[in-house]
Amino acid sequence: MFLSWRKATPVCRQWSESVKRCAAQGDLFSFVAADKDIFIIFTGKTEHIVRLKVAIVILNWNGEGHLRRFLPSVVRYTTEPYASVVVADNGSTDGSLALLREGFPGVEIVELDRNYGFAGGYNRALERVDADMFLLLNSDVEVTEGWLPPLVERMLSDGRIAAVMPKIHSCDERDMFEYAGAAGGLIDPLGYPYCRGRVLSHVERDNGQYDDACEVFWASGAAMLVRADTFRSLGGFDADYFAHMEEIDLCWRAKNRGMSVWVEPRSTVYHLGGGTLSAESPYKLFLNFRNNLATLFKNLPSSRLLPVLFTRMCADGAIGAGYLVCGRFSRFAAVVKAHFAFYGMISALRRKRRLLPHPGGRPAGMSRGLLAFMALKRGLLEK
Repeated sequence: MFLSWRKATPVCRQWSESVKRCAAQGDLFSFVAADKDIFIIFTGKTEHIVRLKVAIVILNWNGEGHLRRFLPSVVRYTTEPYASVVVADNGSTDGSLALLREGFPGVEIVELDRNYGFAGGYNRALERVDADMFLLLNSDVEVTEGWLPPLVERMLSDGRIAAVMPKIHSCDERDMFEYAGAAGGLIDPLGYPYCRGRVLSHVERDNGQYDDACEVFWASGAAMLVRADTFRSLGGFDADYFAHMEEIDLCWRAKNRGMSVWVEPRSTVYHLGGGTLSAESPYKLFLNFRNNLATLFKNLPSSRLLPVLFTRMCADGAIGAGYLVCGRFSRFAAVVKAHFAFYGMISALRRKRRLLPHPGGRPAGMSRGLLAFMALKRGLLEK
């Protein structure tokens, strides 16, 4: 919440001269700590006072190995006075909690009684976290020095921004983008997601081609900064999803309320990927197809709902048939089960849809062309 400069407390006023020595970069903010969680924000010739608390929240389920490997970097490089690190444990039965208590005494722990999945786990955990912004971070993500301030600065630059993500690189091939988000999430007219830097399973090398901050369609749940009040006003993630596609649904709901989603390439993190479900998991495929259809049903404008759903079901049928012809029976079954599960959700989805706005037009980050044609043009379908 911004306070006017005239209402600044004496302890904040004494920072005035040092603030005036800060140089704003473009339309972004420079900011310094004044007193604990009170910050002076300086942009151009305008000065503001803001109270700011950012919580980096890592959802963990039986991820002792990931915590041991990746949490040290988060603790080491999250030194900003406005930031804290929280691990929300989703009912782990391994040694995760013992590791946290013994090895990371400065990390706050939120314990949940069982595994509520990604969506439900974060919803329940964030109810117990006091912050103005939540940085949702996968347990298999490595961060580096200076990773957090660019994301916060981008969020503060425009009150209409709901979420911001960094560039996401592969933890194993560090100059390559990573599947889950790359340089910003996009979507095609049928709801198939892809990224700047990743189309289907083909990921690009980062040669600086996506170093522009811009509006995208969705921010990756692997590393996503979101305003706490926005997250709560949207009702959080859809817990019926359990896992996968919940961040796309959340971002689409935010866009339908007139907000935007950005990627800030001045920040880069490194993601291992496949920490919970491998890319080849039929259950992961089931969740992706089912939840994608649910996202379309909830968020498409009425004029496009039936045409898009019909076309999408035909496209999914072609994908399923391809799995069947190739003898990948478990993946064929996953696509079929996903569609029947979606049909079973329609009554609940209708109730959710009635509560949501559905403006017309094409949201930023939704392509005009189909993902399949993009892939065909690039020769990726043959690979």
